[in-house]
Amino acid sequence: MPPATATATATATAAPDQRPAAPASTAPVGRRAASGRLPHGRAFWAMAAITVTFPAASAVPSPLYAVYQQRWGFSSSTLTEVFAVYALALLAALLTVGGLSDHVGRRPVLLAAIAGEALSLVLFLVAGDVEVLGLARVVQGFATGAAVSTLGATLIDLQPGHAPRRGGVVNGVAPLAGLAIGALGCGLLVQLAPGPTTLVFVVLLAALAVAAVAVLAAPETSPQRAGARASLRPRVGLPAHLRADVLAITPALLASWSLGGLYMSLGPSVAAALLGVHSHLVGGLVVAALCGTGALAAYVLRDRDTRDVLRLASAFMVTGVLVTLVGLDRELLVPSVVGTVIAGVGFGAAALGGFGTLARIAAPHERGEVFALAYVISYLAFSVPAVIAGFAAVHVGLRSTSLVYAAVIAVVALLAFAGAQLERSRRSAAAA
Repeated sequence: MPPATATATATATAAPDQRPAAPASTAPVGRRAASGRLPHGRAFWAMAAITVTFPAASAVPSPLYAVYQQRWGFSSSTLTEVFAVYALALLAALLTVGGLSDHVGRRPVLLAAIAGEALSLVLFLVAGDVEVLGLARVVQGFATGAAVSTLGATLIDLQPGHAPRRGGVVNGVAPLAGLAIGALGCGLLVQLAPGPTTLVFVVLLAALAVAAVAVLAAPETSPQRAGARASLRPRVGLPAHLRADVLAITPALLASWSLGGLYMSLGPSVAAALLGVHSHLVGGLVVAALCGTGALAAYVLRDRDTRDVLRLASAFMVTGVLVTLVGLDRELLVPSVVGTVIAGVGFGAAALGGFGTLARIAAPHERGEVFALAYVISYLAFSVPAVIAGFAAVHVGLRSTSLVYAAVIAVVALLAFAGAQLERSRRSAAAA
């Protein structure tokens, strides 16, 4: 992979208590390959833009669910099922093709994912009932799952040797920014523009066309190697030497993505039913308040030690969720919004700390598999509690369900904070 000088640079710029960053790509930044492909610097930012596009597309249906319900008259439990099939398809992709790019190359997997995402958008455009809507979400979930782990690995491959944290930062910021942009942009179009169930998908199809051109122009960063067929067997694996590091970041990933699932699934309903906010735009605003704040926080904290970032993430999530609980319990808008913003800081910090850690510890040939596992953990936390909560809301009420859901997230975040504090104490003792 990279020359010795790049590895030395990565080692020199790493914090004293961190391992050296995983080596970056061999091609000198800014130079064009003989084949005429994009130089690595430009290709990195092109992949970063695509990393925003996929989460944005996945967030778009959230503000539209109310429109679909009004048109087709399906129940809240059916809506939960539509949410569930997306998550299940995404997890299926992570478990099967999540490590495929380590064997066949990054570009073929990304091009196939873009084609699948485009197909899902066409299905959304022609959907006339909830069955087609569900099929569109299945196709979208599988395409997104194939893309996210591959994009995560590609960004680390392309990051310059003089900036060994850049890939981890973008992996932390871009998905949150995409969720915020997709949900808020769709909410605005639904509220203000004509064709609420068509225009947004036409815009996304144009964005995917640009993404395909960028992938075709980008250099291949993962050489082909044997084992592609074997890699398709569903499994969750992790190199033994990385298990302790991944276990350390797991509580923060569970808390943060469970928090995201709460806002993506129940957030608009909570805002309307408990807080009295009625607008098609509210679904986008709820997601943007959490994810937009998270993206900004991840960027601001980009130069901090990832282990300290995880400690801050847990503290902000605990505080934000507790403030939100007070707002929900008393059905007050202001504390709920303030709590959401505080929790959003924790959400973004957890993404930065978690994926920044993976960028630091994973070797080039491990990146696809390691990022796939991280996304499996994240999307299980994102989907399973949200689906359970969706069915619980039908039987015990939206208010009780939301309060219990938020309380459980606070407990998990508190455990993550305790673990981060113990790790910090251990490092201080070792240094002393």
